[in-house]
Amino acid sequence: MSKIMNSVGYQKGRRLGDIEIDDISGVIKQPETFVWVGLHEPDETLLRKVQAAFGLHELSVEDARKAHQRPKIESYGDSLFIVLKTAQLELGRVIYGETHLFAGANFLVTVRHGPSPGYTQVRERCESEAKMLARGPGFALYALLDFVVDNYLPIVGQFEKDFDDIEEDIFKGEFDKLAIERLYDLKRQLLELRNAALPVTDISAELVRFHEHLIPKELRAYFRDVQDHVSRLVGLVDGMREMLTTAMQVNLALVGHSQNEVVKRLAGWGAILAVPTVVFSLYGMNFAWMPELQWQIAYPAVLGTTLVGSIFLYYRLRRARWL
Repeated sequence: MSKIMNSVGYQKGRRLGDIEIDDISGVIKQPETFVWVGLHEPDETLLRKVQAAFGLHELSVEDARKAHQRPKIESYGDSLFIVLKTAQLELGRVIYGETHLFAGANFLVTVRHGPSPGYTQVRERCESEAKMLARGPGFALYALLDFVVDNYLPIVGQFEKDFDDIEEDIFKGEFDKLAIERLYDLKRQLLELRNAALPVTDISAELVRFHEHLIPKELRAYFRDVQDHVSRLVGLVDGMREMLTTAMQVNLALVGHSQNEVVKRLAGWGAILAVPTVVFSLYGMNFAWMPELQWQIAYPAVLGTTLVGSIFLYYRLRRARWL
């Protein structure tokens, strides 16, 4: 359902109060004033009102209406359009949403789609730092980026716990289809999180290098901090993905080794059984006395020799660790 979550004006970092959409055009004309509007899954009519109030570009509004966009930053004249992938844990699963940001020198509009977290905490944080908020919507934009990135970190922690739970099954040396499926699913989720987080690095880098009208020099260090957080997070994700790949390979190697041990034992027992098989098949033991037809102690001698040969072969195979 289309909904205006917040529409608040700020002047010199101080909250002016709630602003109606129809009154925005007049408020943003005041010096050192900007308006921060928060929307949740707005419909076409509401977005058109916001577009008219802030002079937003047609293409960016179309993207915000349709959602399902890749993370990106685009410049339309004096305003920016930013798409972020949000993530949160829900019953042990990662749920992704989208936040679209319209930022200008005197406004900031957030458009949430899907199960993305609300930004009440971000607004409260900004309002508690009036000195920083007085620098304009750039600080609020930083706080939003920082909040989205911070929400990625607990997910990585959950992934590490999931991997620890699977690890015990992986190193048993037995093929466990369920464990392999869980590993594959975890690796897929890591890739999905990486694809959501990595573009924030490029977004932060562009905000640091360009758009000085929106991001003054004194705020650039904050965006570099966000960039650093994302880089470390991506490093953790890449490290875990490498560990998962290695765990799969080790499991397959252990399974192969275990199978080789079984084959070796079967081959060893086959070699032992080959001794009496050859001897008995050679003579058949179908004649009196045997072998050499008239040798009276032949039968017990052959049995004894076969037994000694089998025991000797068993001993040698045991020493060679084939049995």
